[in-house]
Amino acid sequence: MKIYVASSWRNVYYPSVVSALRDAGHDVYDFRNPPFHPDAVEGEQGFKWEYVDPNYMGWTPEEYKERLHHPKAERQFKNDIEAMESCDACVLVLPCGRSAHTEAGWFAGRGKKVIAYIPEQVEPELMYKLFTGVATTMGEVLRFLS
Repeated sequence: MKIYVASSWRNVYYPSVVSALRDAGHDVYDFRNPPFHPDAVEGEQGFKWEYVDPNYMGWTPEEYKERLHHPKAERQFKNDIEAMESCDACVLVLPCGRSAHTEAGWFAGRGKKVIAYIPEQVEPELMYKLFTGVATTMGEVLRFLS
């Protein structure tokens, strides 16, 4: 199965989830290590707003809106959306932020499997009931995917 793992750069569980899914025989999209592009800058892996501007946290709403069209943002969006379209399922690894939740919602809206993996205490969220399942172990994640 082709799996999209949605999470955060700060999520400490993310690498082990990618590895466990690959070890189970799944084809996994890793947003931290997306396909290489000729215009990529050495030392930049995946996409971070700091690659667009180190002062990104100080942007006005208008500056943010403009930066969505920056070539680096466009390239990573293309990588992610192409991967989402080609994947059969999404594993949402918590804790994570808005982008990962938007991706998981996109999968759910397309009728694709979404598993919320919650390896540590997080704020409860009722709308995870939209998903295929909620798992607290990788074993449960793999069972939901089978």
